[in-house]
Amino acid sequence: MSSETPVLDDPYEVVSVRRSETPPGAEGSDWHRYEIVQGKNKIKGYRQGTREDVTEAVTEIAARLNERRSGKRGRVKLTAPQKKKN
Repeated sequence: MSSETPVLDDPYEVVSVRRSETPPGAEGSDWHRYEIVQGKNKIKGYRQGTREDVTEAVTEIAARLNERRSGKRGRVKLTAPQKKKN
């Protein structure tokens, strides 16, 4: 067995949010480039808005990715509705 920590134990986390030029094919100004990592995996993207708004949105993305990995979000027990007795 390997002594390395399994990749699944590493949470997604935001490592950078930086001001950027407008990405190819996009319009407008106030763009930021972000990077989220999880182990060796990287997610890079662009988002438009203030640095604070982009940081908040990207932090929420990372949190939701972590929730999906844990399997706790959105789990419900579905049951068939009971028929009404007249």
